[in-house]
Parts: sequence; structure tokens; C-alpha cells
Amino acid sequence: MRDGYMRSDPRFIAWQKDPGSVSPEDDGDQSAWRELMREITSRGVEVRRARIISEPVSDYIRFEYHLTADGNVSGEHTRWLPRRKASDLALPGNDFWLFDGELVVFLHFTGDGELSPEGDEERTREPGLVRLCSHAFESVWERGIPHEEYAPS
Repeated sequence: MRDGYMRSDPRFIAWQKDPGSVSPEDDGDQSAWRELMREITSRGVEVRRARIISEPVSDYIRFEYHLTADGNVSGEHTRWLPRRKASDLALPGNDFWLFDGELVVFLHFTGDGELSPEGDEERTREPGLVRLCSHAFESVWERGIPHEEYAPS
């Protein structure tokens, strides 16, 4: 839900200097993620990611968009929702992952998008928070534009 994350990432810095110098498949961390996605989705598990973004998009969102195509090849499905189309949605105050409709992992970031030094994640199975996040995600997913159809402005 942010327009920039961890702008200190060396890959982002390199991409800013030369977008052609950063390939999604060149990073060890990303290759481990791609392999995990292939393994999970080969078992029939659906992995969906929704991103709420401001338009025109920030440089960081352009960088994420550049890297996303490879994730979709690995079995992840991504949708992009321009922030102006999310005004009437009830959304949690933090980014989150929802697992199996039972576990929410909230991610905490500093104002400049770095992981919070006070603790970068919070896990909960509290039914009310799980319902809130599930409903929020499905609302964003329903309105979101599939990666293959979205062109950053």
C-alpha cells in the first residue's frame, strides 16, 4: 500500500541508474522466492498479490512492476489498483499477508519505507482482524487490474 519500500536496496539503486541492468532472474533471493512459488502453485495453491498504488507511479513502483512479470511466470498472480479507486474501501493501516484465511502477518515500515527497527512484522489469528484483511484483500483484488493488462502511468 506504499509507493516505495526499502529504497536502500542495491538492486533499486542500480535500476535507477540503468533499468536494463537489473533482471528479475539475476537475484539469489528472488530465485528462492520464484522456486517457492513454483513449488507451492504446482500443488494447486493459489498465490495472489494486490498492490495499491498512486498514479503517476513512483520510481519504486516502476521498479516493482519491472520485477513482477517474473513472479507471475513463477505462478504468482498480481493485480494493481490505482489508489484513487480505493477511496471507499476499508483497509488495514499496514501492509499484510493473509495465509489460508487464518493467519495475518502485518508488515511494519518506517516513514521512508525501510523495515521498522522496532519489529518488522506482527502475526495474528484474531478472527476479527483476519476477516477485515480478507475482506479488504478481496475488495482490492476484485477492482485490481491484472499485471498483464496494467501499464504504469
